[in-house]
Amino acid sequence: MRVAELVQTPLVPPGRPVRRVAQLLFGLVLYGVSDAMVVAAGLGVEPWDALAQGLTRTAGLSIGVWTNLIGAAVLLLWVPLRQKPGLGTLCNVLLVGTSMDVALALLPPLGQLWLRWVVLLAGIVLNGFATGCYLGAQAGPGPRDGLMTGLARRGHPIWAVRWGIEIAVLLIGFLLGATVGIGTVLYACTIGPLAQLFMPMLDMGRGKGRP
Repeated sequence: MRVAELVQTPLVPPGRPVRRVAQLLFGLVLYGVSDAMVVAAGLGVEPWDALAQGLTRTAGLSIGVWTNLIGAAVLLLWVPLRQKPGLGTLCNVLLVGTSMDVALALLPPLGQLWLRWVVLLAGIVLNGFATGCYLGAQAGPGPRDGLMTGLARRGHPIWAVRWGIEIAVLLIGFLLGATVGIGTVLYACTIGPLAQLFMPMLDMGRGKGRP
């Protein structure tokens, strides 16, 4: 990607910028909160959180800090793929892990199994809604989504790229001591359909020429 192309690319698409940014920020904060709920339930985390949790348990720092650091590291992989970041890309790196740490600090201990299941299921549903919010704002994909689409543009099936990346980070996280269990499987099976359900409701399009 040439520097001139990057400079000329707007961070936020035209059309209803205030609502677009508000939806983006709300979605990213809610994404971090919902991730925290899944982690707090202790029944298994999603692949990228498994990597962050594994790094926390082996190298210190909080899971939210590692989430942000991993996002920043993945963003560097966009350079050879010529992906163009948007405001959503940059905010993703800063907000998801931060809101995750705040939520984990505020959540009470979840002792009873039934309560852990309720929090897990609520967290997964909220995660799907949050995904629809921040992607629907059309202000730039998150670093992990951009890596997936960038690799897919090189001729690889998007499902194979996604599965390959997520299996790899899940395996690394598991080897580092992350909690992998029924929640991991449930998340993997439901997050796609949930995101597909919510995205049409929250999609703002590119917004050209709209007030």
